[in-house]
Amino acid sequence: MSHENNAGVARLKIGFDDHKPDYVIMTEPEGLDDDRLGGGGGMAPSPSSPSGDCTSIWWSFWWWGKLVFLVIFLAILGICFFAWIGPFLMDKEVIPILNWETETFSKPVLAILIFGSVALFPSLFIPSTPSMWVAGMSFGYGLGFLLIISGVTIGVSLPYFLGSLFYRRIQSWLERYPKKASIIKLAGEGDWYDQFRAVMLLRISPFPYALYNYCAVATDVKFVPYLFGTLVGMVPEIFVAIYTGIMIRTLADASKDQRSLSILQVVFTVGGFLLTIATTIIVTVYAKKRLSELRQEEEQLSLLQ
Repeated sequence: MSHENNAGVARLKIGFDDHKPDYVIMTEPEGLDDDRLGGGGGMAPSPSSPSGDCTSIWWSFWWWGKLVFLVIFLAILGICFFAWIGPFLMDKEVIPILNWETETFSKPVLAILIFGSVALFPSLFIPSTPSMWVAGMSFGYGLGFLLIISGVTIGVSLPYFLGSLFYRRIQSWLERYPKKASIIKLAGEGDWYDQFRAVMLLRISPFPYALYNYCAVATDVKFVPYLFGTLVGMVPEIFVAIYTGIMIRTLADASKDQRSLSILQVVFTVGGFLLTIATTIIVTVYAKKRLSELRQEEEQLSLLQ
């Protein structure tokens, strides 16, 4: 073992009896300026790679290009639908149904039927969206919204209380699918506001509407935040359904009177429909993202405990 000091660099040589090459341990000389070694012998940060910046720019252009292409494609598809496919369906399907509805039911009877279907169909796992379309076609935004939201109040309350009769069975069913059940179990965590927020996000997200009505009680969510979270979360879907019904009615009236929509009417109809769909998609994606973040937070808290 020997120690050498050459050119300000200390070298410590350690020899072994097995005649293997010597190992050299380099030590930093005293008094050497730290700036020369990037601060204490560490490596100085390397500048960002130009190729990485180019890749990021091209990826951004590619993403926006796909979005613009999708919007243009949907606009062309909507114009083709309103110009050719829509009138054909109106003449063969929609107008006969509307005529039968007008001749068979009065407004009060039709309102009772819409309310009853929205209130009872979810308990039987029957879609109630067509009834919401009829509400939009027959009553517009104001009365149509009141009819639907009243029916939804009954439609989500009945399965909640019916599900309490099968509490243990629903819990055992959720335990078979822990990954999927972890999403809806978020609604039973925290205080009143946390439960309200989780239920609202679940209603906005594409989670099955009728299925959650029965499973909610097994997550120990309280009825009041469950109800109000549902009503608030259902508002976007209700307005989309009402708008769809009004649009169908407008096209049916134009086809029945043998008149075509003006260019301005087509633009506003197509634009409004696309804007409604885009808003629904954005809100849905945001709800799914927030649910994922909430689930990760719950998992981290459970690990810390």
